[in-house]
Amino acid sequence: MRAVGYQAPLPITDPDALQDIELPKPMPTGHDLLVEVRAVSVNPVDTKVRSSATPEPGQWRVLGWDAAGIVTATGPDVRHFAVGDKVFYAGSLHRPGTNAQFHLVDERIVGHKPKSLDWTQAAALPLTAITAWEMLFDRLDIRRPVPGTVPSLLIVGGAGGVGSIAIQLARALTNLTIIATASRPETQEWVRSLGAHHVIDHRHSLAGQVAHLPTGAPGFVFSTTQTDQHLADIVELLAPQGHFGLIDDPQALNALPFKRKSLSLHWELTFTRPMFQTADMAEQGKLLNEIAALVDSGRIRTTLGETFGPINATNLRRAHALVESGRAKGKIVLAGFNE
Repeated sequence: MRAVGYQAPLPITDPDALQDIELPKPMPTGHDLLVEVRAVSVNPVDTKVRSSATPEPGQWRVLGWDAAGIVTATGPDVRHFAVGDKVFYAGSLHRPGTNAQFHLVDERIVGHKPKSLDWTQAAALPLTAITAWEMLFDRLDIRRPVPGTVPSLLIVGGAGGVGSIAIQLARALTNLTIIATASRPETQEWVRSLGAHHVIDHRHSLAGQVAHLPTGAPGFVFSTTQTDQHLADIVELLAPQGHFGLIDDPQALNALPFKRKSLSLHWELTFTRPMFQTADMAEQGKLLNEIAALVDSGRIRTTLGETFGPINATNLRRAHALVESGRAKGKIVLAGFNE
């Protein structure tokens, strides 16, 4: 089968950073679905792994953690899917990735593709939707208000893939006032179109801008990027007994300033449940089905930003470069393999 992989961490400008390759078609066992991949999207995790993780000598590492496709075979323990089902999912960090014609994934972390979306629109959603859902509802618990506050949520990096779906979920499923950060006119308009009530510029002091909003101090902050640059501001602007969550990887994070306000700190990693085979691993499949229902009912929409053509090394290198630039709006999606 055709796939895209690498054998050594290289800058994305190097043609060998991602290469077109041929690999054996995998076979499903246990709870596995064998999915014929129709579309994939690119996330920051793809670029982080590509630039830091070295495969075993002579082996290929295939990246990709978002896919939409069709089930072509199932393992003997599969109970909830059948051959021909259209699915979408984010995969596992510890298994070969989705940048391949055929891909194995555990059924428990798979959802049925939204009926109203095409392959590219659906592939934009899984990883970021899982990340946003788990942070908002499992970690920050935004449905439980912070005493004495106007219910509000600040999302740092509102125009990125995670921010774009987090805005929509919070708007559709809660009564929170949503504040999002964006720095360019096109990204500011993007987050407004997704449902943000207020937009502030993360190139300037967050605390100073929030202080001028009618919401008062928010009880919740969700930081998707550049947390180390904004942490002091976040501690200042959060309401006492507020909740802070992050998903990026700051080089250092000093939590001591959180103590004075009794602020809580939450990390979110999409891959924790499949990585550790947690008892509630199937919650990811359930929430993806809830995402599909929200999409099909018109309450949220895809976060597809750009399509980069078929799935091949050249187009994936372009996508990685744009993600690394920090200027992507929404999600970058690739669809199909050249015959």
